[in-house]
Amino acid sequence: MKQKIPFHYHIVLLLTVFLFYELYDSGLNEHPFNYTTYSALLTVTHFLAIMAAYLVGYYFFCPLISKKKIALFALAVPVQLICFALVRFGLQEGLVYYITGNHNYFSLDIIAYILDNFYYGFPAVVLSVVMYLAWQSNSYSKYSSQLEIENRQAQLQLLKSQISPHFLFNTLNSFYSEMVDKDENIAADLLTLSDLLRYTLTESSKETVPLHKELEFLTNYINLQEKRFENQLYLDYEVKGSCTNQTVLPAVLIHFVENVFKHGKLNDVTKSALISITINSDSLEIKTFNYLQGGENYYATGIGYENLSNRLKNTYGENFVLERTQENNTFTTYLKMPIQS
Repeated sequence: MKQKIPFHYHIVLLLTVFLFYELYDSGLNEHPFNYTTYSALLTVTHFLAIMAAYLVGYYFFCPLISKKKIALFALAVPVQLICFALVRFGLQEGLVYYITGNHNYFSLDIIAYILDNFYYGFPAVVLSVVMYLAWQSNSYSKYSSQLEIENRQAQLQLLKSQISPHFLFNTLNSFYSEMVDKDENIAADLLTLSDLLRYTLTESSKETVPLHKELEFLTNYINLQEKRFENQLYLDYEVKGSCTNQTVLPAVLIHFVENVFKHGKLNDVTKSALISITINSDSLEIKTFNYLQGGENYYATGIGYENLSNRLKNTYGENFVLERTQENNTFTTYLKMPIQS
């Protein structure tokens, strides 16, 4: 969502406002830009001081508004004004005095100087806040529109993709009917695979699903994978806590389980993998650990991780923890996210 504003936008804004002010001041005082070298230098240095304070406010202090740290931002405003005063003092009482030999303030009282600069520097505060909020609002609007477009495209893609899975689902049911009297084990596996496919088709597009259904889905998936390993699957799978009527974001937990089977070395009894799920009163945690297959680099195939991270951010904001670590040919992942009761 964060989009950096082009720097020249700041320059255009400040020049426009400053030119408007000069035109207004010229008309108010009925003088057609009658500048001396001294007055021109004061005008330019005043503009530079405004620019410096504006940029400091926009890039360093205004982000506090987005983080809802309003009290801290209020404390930062005097700092921004002091920045204006210091830059203006350095330019006008240093550079301008060096060139012209004239001071801007003939009698320099510190308190009066600071208060006067607070008055002249306050437009920099207002401009930085207005520009920051306007740009953030524009960025958020574009982001929301993009999300809506992507959501519609995803829904269309889902409708297109369901044609083939439904055909496969019906075929599996036919195979099950034929095998149920011939080989009960194969028939049971076909039924499990059919259940997995049905769950994927009907539940994955929902906003939330019952936690017990997600756990049942994981159990069926792991049981089918165990068949593939011909009972040489060395994986510890555990669920801690009480599963009642909680709901979770669908197709999140399977991401971690799939990656264990995709990237993990699971047929070595000395290198057992782990999938651990903990159900808390208001949150759910999943941790996985596995040894990597030779030459495997999980970070090179991290598109799924990025998509998962975006889903979690769109749903929970910053109220989740997602971590992954690859070290010494092992890979560890961890997620903690809210659950609803």
